[in-house]
Amino acid sequence: MILIQNGRVLDPKSGLDEVLDVIVRDGRIAGMGKYARGGEFTEVIDAEGCIVAPGLVDTHVHFRDPGLTYKEDVATGAASAAAGGYTTVICMANTKPPLDDAEALKDLRRRESDLPIHVLNTACVTRGMKGQELTDMDALKAAGAIGFTDDGLPIKDVKLMMRAMERARELGVPISLHEEDPDLIGSPGINQGRVSKEVGVPGAPAVAEETLMARDCLLALHTGARVNIQHLSSGVSVEVLRLMKKLGADVWAEVTPQHFSLNEEIVLEKGTLAKVNPPIRTEEDRYQLIRGLKEGVIDIIATDHAPHASEEKARDLMDAPSGMIGLETALALGITNLVRKGHLTLLELLEKMTARPAELYGLSCGSLREGGDADLVVFDERERWTVGSRFFSKSSNSPFTGMTLYGRVKCTLCGGRVVYTDGKDVR
Repeated sequence: MILIQNGRVLDPKSGLDEVLDVIVRDGRIAGMGKYARGGEFTEVIDAEGCIVAPGLVDTHVHFRDPGLTYKEDVATGAASAAAGGYTTVICMANTKPPLDDAEALKDLRRRESDLPIHVLNTACVTRGMKGQELTDMDALKAAGAIGFTDDGLPIKDVKLMMRAMERARELGVPISLHEEDPDLIGSPGINQGRVSKEVGVPGAPAVAEETLMARDCLLALHTGARVNIQHLSSGVSVEVLRLMKKLGADVWAEVTPQHFSLNEEIVLEKGTLAKVNPPIRTEEDRYQLIRGLKEGVIDIIATDHAPHASEEKARDLMDAPSGMIGLETALALGITNLVRKGHLTLLELLEKMTARPAELYGLSCGSLREGGDADLVVFDERERWTVGSRFFSKSSNSPFTGMTLYGRVKCTLCGGRVVYTDGKDVR
């Protein structure tokens, strides 16, 4: 048995906020209360001054496995997640080849079964992510897919999109959408505006996101599908989402730490490390995203963890791939830029990183209760630390390197087993 002692236990789902001890036995939470140290405990974790919370849940990661494992693989991705306090992550299907085949998905699921955290998978909406023909969604769900996405590529065919939503609704799973119309994009990854002009690239305007997002929210309203709008970046998108929720559409939305922490000016300092799809936009957009989080319009904080090799990010702005890693900095960015600045309480931040993402996918994780799975994170919300240049991820493409943040993960447990301890195997 493990005793986690004297921590401030926070559970967003129940509203629990109390200094308690937590007993972990046989992979489950055996008790929450006040307990004395005893010989029956094989390990005692001193959590005094720290937060004990449900393990974080990320609805949007790229582990690049299969096909692009020089950037990341399921083992290094899981290690990166554990270091960031995550115990459940959901991988996107834009692998190489894309996950549009049930047997390929089964093989991946077998390899993921021995990982230290829960790694789950989406599958492609369309074959080859070409936006022309639906996959066998029934077979893919049976093979282990918990949702569907062509993440990275929008589905332009309206009839096909509607059919996909109808089928996802019938299967009882969400469909997640990257909303950027390529016909409106001059070049991806950099916001179209003053900064794009300064660095000499055409850029990607907010309207590319807003038009497709509005269309798909309307389709969600009319089909009854559960639709997750991935990585919102535009203030107008927040207002569209607000309206569609009011009308009764079952639409959810993610925002990433990079989009609520940074504005387009970061490109001038960090170059390609700040190139992401959709791009980091204006300070006004950032403000509206935070407002959307505060008002409950945006449901989830997800990382869009997107590893790339350093030589790929060393290319010029036009040629470098979009994306950044994020699992090891997400919690700290939320504490630093949302909680400490008074936008969210710590309980509200954790809700968007645990209970709400679990709810989107109908998962049993994301909360603390006696008898429930012992997926936990222990962190010190007050500890200052500087983001280094080396990560548990294979990649290091982060614009946050060198920045000082608040909130450090001290320990992560998954299924009652310690899978990360601060200061151990730090690279």
